[in-house]
Amino acid sequence: ETTALTASGSSSGSPDGDCRVVRIAHDASLQKTQLDDAATLPMLAQNLSILMLCAARTVALRGAALARNLPLRSASLSRPARPPSRLYHALMASGGAAVTLPPTEKFRKDYVALPYDIETVDLAFDVQKDETLVTSTLGCAPRGKGKKAAPLVLDGEDLRLVSVEIDGVALAADAYEVGEETLTIAAPPKKPFTLKTVVAIEPEKNTQLSGLYASSGNLCTQCEAEGFRRITYFYDRPDCMASYTCRVEADKAAFPVLLSNGNEVGRGDADGGRHWAKFEDPFKKPSYLFALVAGDLGGIQGDFTTKSGRKVDLRIWSEHRNVDQLAWSLESLKKSMKWDEDTYGLEYDLGVYHVVAVEDFNMGAMENKGLNVFNTACVLAAPSTATDGDYDRVLGVVAHEYFHNWSGNRVTCRDWFQLTLKEGLTVFRDQHFTEDMTSRAVKRIDDVRVMRSAQFAQDAGPMAHPIRPESYVAMDNFYTVTVYNKGAEVIRMYRTLLGYDGFRKGMDLYFERHDGSAVTCDDFRAAMADANGYDLQQFERWYTQAGTPTITLSKKQVVNGKVEVELSQNTADTPGQAAAEKEPFHVPVACALFDRRTGAKVADQLFSLRAGRQTFAFDAAVDGAADDYVVSLLRGFSAPVVAAQEPKLSSADLLFLAANDDDPVNRWDAAQQIYSRAVLDAFSGAATASASLEAATAAFKAALDDKEGDPSLRALNLALPGFSELGLKLDDGFDPVALCAAGKAVRKHLATACASELEAVYASLASDAPFDVEAASVGRRRLRNACLANLARVDGGFKAGAAAHYGAANCMTDELAAAVALAGEASPERDEVLSKFYGKAKDAGAELVINKWFALQASADADDALDTVKRLVEHEAFSRTTPNRYRAVVNTFAGANPRAFHAADGAGYAFIKDEVIRTDKTNNQVAARLCGSFGTWKKYDAPRQALMKACLEEIVATEGLSKDTFEIASRSLK
Repeated sequence: ETTALTASGSSSGSPDGDCRVVRIAHDASLQKTQLDDAATLPMLAQNLSILMLCAARTVALRGAALARNLPLRSASLSRPARPPSRLYHALMASGGAAVTLPPTEKFRKDYVALPYDIETVDLAFDVQKDETLVTSTLGCAPRGKGKKAAPLVLDGEDLRLVSVEIDGVALAADAYEVGEETLTIAAPPKKPFTLKTVVAIEPEKNTQLSGLYASSGNLCTQCEAEGFRRITYFYDRPDCMASYTCRVEADKAAFPVLLSNGNEVGRGDADGGRHWAKFEDPFKKPSYLFALVAGDLGGIQGDFTTKSGRKVDLRIWSEHRNVDQLAWSLESLKKSMKWDEDTYGLEYDLGVYHVVAVEDFNMGAMENKGLNVFNTACVLAAPSTATDGDYDRVLGVVAHEYFHNWSGNRVTCRDWFQLTLKEGLTVFRDQHFTEDMTSRAVKRIDDVRVMRSAQFAQDAGPMAHPIRPESYVAMDNFYTVTVYNKGAEVIRMYRTLLGYDGFRKGMDLYFERHDGSAVTCDDFRAAMADANGYDLQQFERWYTQAGTPTITLSKKQVVNGKVEVELSQNTADTPGQAAAEKEPFHVPVACALFDRRTGAKVADQLFSLRAGRQTFAFDAAVDGAADDYVVSLLRGFSAPVVAAQEPKLSSADLLFLAANDDDPVNRWDAAQQIYSRAVLDAFSGAATASASLEAATAAFKAALDDKEGDPSLRALNLALPGFSELGLKLDDGFDPVALCAAGKAVRKHLATACASELEAVYASLASDAPFDVEAASVGRRRLRNACLANLARVDGGFKAGAAAHYGAANCMTDELAAAVALAGEASPERDEVLSKFYGKAKDAGAELVINKWFALQASADADDALDTVKRLVEHEAFSRTTPNRYRAVVNTFAGANPRAFHAADGAGYAFIKDEVIRTDKTNNQVAARLCGSFGTWKKYDAPRQALMKACLEEIVATEGLSKDTFEIASRSLK
């Protein structure tokens, strides 16, 4: 599943975060977290309850998992009783007993196999005007040969039970018990039997967007993680794999398109202007992969011929007004299918592949077997509506969901604690794919930015957990940037340690051993170890220990003509895991040695750090002293760690690496370290502030003068670290608004000092060429728009230039960049451009563009930001029930506008607190993610800590609070 981490899935043309929206490439998840070409992550960590949008794969864009060994509730944080579900009171009419169960915390250590197999599932959906009747016929068989049959306890929520029978005989009222979240049959047969239930559900009233729900008059499903139980009674967990058939009947005029998983095996008309279609999925799957779509949709069609010669029918669907924006997703799907065959030898296995894009979707996308359901933000792309970042996001998300066909569907998770088994692996695969399709260096840097700004922040906060968490209360809070993106970095470390060929051997063995099974992270690790004869026992600690290790290089010296360095590792306390209890990780540390005198690279090696402290020697012979050489540490971000050197590299050393390092990640990182020092010295008033600012100016000018460099990399080198990343470098108790002011001052200084260079580069990149998404064109726009964003910071601004930029734009990338450049300060140009931006989108019915219009204002660094957001939530186009629109305003404000959110008077906190409480009543997943905005409260000064803590306490005390939001708020308070 892909998770949307922030709000809108939009992007600006500015690489330093004037419009700060990301996707999780979960992502959710924030999903599923991947940075678009214009984003930074100044406050993303606050916006993560998973990640997805995050899930979005993009986008975006899903949730906060839980640290191990934490109690479910303490006496001071007990959750107020939540009223029974909407349909629960009607259950008594079916004749069964009813019970209400409190929420429970689930632990990985308590996993027990199911007492019954469900081998076949036959579903029939009778779609009526006010409700839908779901008939489920399950082929069940008890496991084991015990003398007494175990009770059959099936999951179910918001279901009105109409009837229940076994082997054709209706059950007596005392033979079953209906709970708020279960159906229990106390004494089922000891031999294989058929269980048939009929339930009624109300998709039109399902504002949770989980299970079967209505979106723009169409019906669709979202079943991961636990949405299938909102459709019918079932073992709603991933280790229950069964063969499915599905029949859907509905009004033909209202729902001309009927879709479900697998291959269509029948279709026909029914009485009363109705019609039906039947589907059969030949591959066993868990319930979270079930999908159904019924509606009035338009689409495009293509085909793909597999390496074995089979022709696959490809269809992309959405509302009719969106059909002209579907071509890029079809092209992306074909590229994904070919790449997976070429890279991993994995071929698609059905005769048809559907992608359906809907506007009302909590996540980014969902990999349902043969019938993916997407957020429109992750499918739609046209030059007039989508930025370059949107095109990249669609490419990555489509690939991610397709790659799940093997890494997630054919081989799935035994339980949800193993989520990173499918999501971390598939995020890694989509990252690798995007590197091959676009720019390897740019993509890698974007992924590193997500890790440093979002994942490192999660590791440092109350929601820190290993990539395989030990417990959860609400599974939807489990879709995090740790599970997704850090999980992907763990997979990347396998490849680094084993090499490309060794990693491929491990993947081949994994699929050979486990095709058609629900397995664990240990099974994947075993396949990698066995295929390569490599000891990966210590590597398991990446799955069991939380936190971000710090790798420190010290004691650089020349011994016997070779440079030796000492590497050590340390990981801070995390909830439930004290630093003293943590054992050393197995960390691949890629390093290179550069000769300070010549700029030449002397050595390039991979050190395998296994102990708390080890000494390593570069192989190359040297002829100078230790100080004649500079070490490039953690090249390519070879592990998800913080890299440090003692003593710290000087500004001269960093400028040397920024000019000479041949690793694009570390070359970029050298400039980032320089910029960080400038902002943090300005924040603290350090005596070195002037020298730090001088070094930052030199790095900034070097990026502008690098005429032979990749324009996209040059744009990245004009971007300063965001609020979240800078905040992690400060001790607890700092003033967040003062940090924002320091960053703003440094950015303004750099733009002013380099104004003439910025204007020259900006002018040199003008072009009237038709729009395309080739790397050269994307890089040109990216660098030009970065210059525009910086010129807007110079006194007097660049208002006329920005307005002209908007007027001359031939694509959304440039239009949005101009609007963002103007959004932070009142002016006639701003009013004119924003009015045109909205009017054009409204006239075209371009909902995703309207989301961008909302988001660029909600994130604008303006003095009246909160007042603007309050006006936006009253705007005619705002919607509380459409997640994309809601997050474009409210989540964007909380996660991408730190100065306004952290205003000293607490007004920003109060606004978000009220929104969490209000939204929890209609969509608890959206509310829980928004509640994560308060998770970093202990980082700030005492007055803000008190204000944020009070907000969390009020949220926890709210009557009827969902378990999703309760979990986030209560754990944040610990």
